[in-house]
Amino acid sequence: ELSVSLLAVIVIVCGLALVAVFLFLFWKLCWVPWRNKALSSNLAVLQSEADCNKENMADKLKDTGAISFLEAAVKISHTSPDIPAEVQMSMKDHIMRRTRMQRQTTEPASSTRHISFKRHLPRQMHVSSVDYGMDPPAVAEQLTSIGRIKPELYKQKSVDSEDPKKEAAKTCGKINLTLKYDYENETLTVRILRAFDLPAKDFCGSSDPYVKIYLLPDRKRKFQTRVHRKTLNPTFDESFHFPVPYEELASRKLHLSVFDFDRFSRHDMIGEVILENLFEASDLSRETSVWKDIQYATTESVDLGEIMFSLCYLPTAGRLTLTVIKCRNLKAMDITGYSDPYVKVSLLCDGRRLKKKKTTIKKNTLNPTYNEAIIFDIPPENMDQVSLLISVMDYDRVGHNEIIGVCRVGVNAEGLGRDHWNEMLAYPRKPIAHWHPLVEV
Repeated sequence: ELSVSLLAVIVIVCGLALVAVFLFLFWKLCWVPWRNKALSSNLAVLQSEADCNKENMADKLKDTGAISFLEAAVKISHTSPDIPAEVQMSMKDHIMRRTRMQRQTTEPASSTRHISFKRHLPRQMHVSSVDYGMDPPAVAEQLTSIGRIKPELYKQKSVDSEDPKKEAAKTCGKINLTLKYDYENETLTVRILRAFDLPAKDFCGSSDPYVKIYLLPDRKRKFQTRVHRKTLNPTFDESFHFPVPYEELASRKLHLSVFDFDRFSRHDMIGEVILENLFEASDLSRETSVWKDIQYATTESVDLGEIMFSLCYLPTAGRLTLTVIKCRNLKAMDITGYSDPYVKVSLLCDGRRLKKKKTTIKKNTLNPTYNEAIIFDIPPENMDQVSLLISVMDYDRVGHNEIIGVCRVGVNAEGLGRDHWNEMLAYPRKPIAHWHPLVEV
């Protein structure tokens, strides 16, 4: 009986094993391929939907490429405030040109008089100046968030750099002198008394000062005091006489140059004093004491003279007329004490000379009168790119012509040269005349 029951159990176990093997083979052969097929079909459907979405996104990006690029540019401008606005405008114009079809435009025909001028202009493309009929991108407001760079917090004034006006007005002590005019002999007497608190120019902490005296604009007649050794407070007490008519006193200037004497090298300049109006500085009828600050200077300021000219611009014709009227008190360049001056006018654009014209030569004079017009053809759109260099030259028959002095007018000029140019542009078709001082090259 035990053996029969054991045999029955073995038969049952074998039957169950066969059923399990059969079920496993059925699942392996039928169920798994069907499931993989269903999954692959689902994946194909999802892949096709993703491809469609990608194509739609690409189309949208193509349509809104400029906008997204501009948004990125704005974001970049927030995080990098050093990018200038001109670069952003150039990027915007570049994208706008690529995202739409180019339209063929016809430029207006320019005047034949301006063709030669435009030929010399440098070939530059100012992208920011082209108007494509679209508004510039709106600049987002500066948000106060963590991590945002604020350049205004890092702007600091340099402590080491000094104001150039203060540097130019730096004084180097004082000088005491007296002035008196002899009406009978028509002589101006200048008496140099003393100097006080001069700067030390030698290694020993002292100086060897002396003074040169000019009565401008005449530089051929000059006087000089004695040299005082190793002192910063010298006492000169020396008198000098300048013959000058009374009616010329108003236009004369007294120029004092203080030097430090060096035996084996070039003399160092300590400073200078210029008295422009002698009647305001002193009562010339009696000897009057005057104290003046010595202004810091490294070289003697030379009075080269002045030139008067007028400017007139005609916008409709694109014509600039410079009329050289006259010069006065020019520097003497010849042995005779006179010069042979003429005026040369150069038209400049970005530092390059495009054209030059000159006046006639006036012989043996320091106060020539010309009244000669010089004309340049300049289109109105190029007036902010050009300037004029006016040079007063001394003609020499043998050798090179020498430059007496120059002045410049234009948008990029300084002082009176810029003001004269702007006044000419503000009042078109009207001649504007001014005196300009000549300076060294």
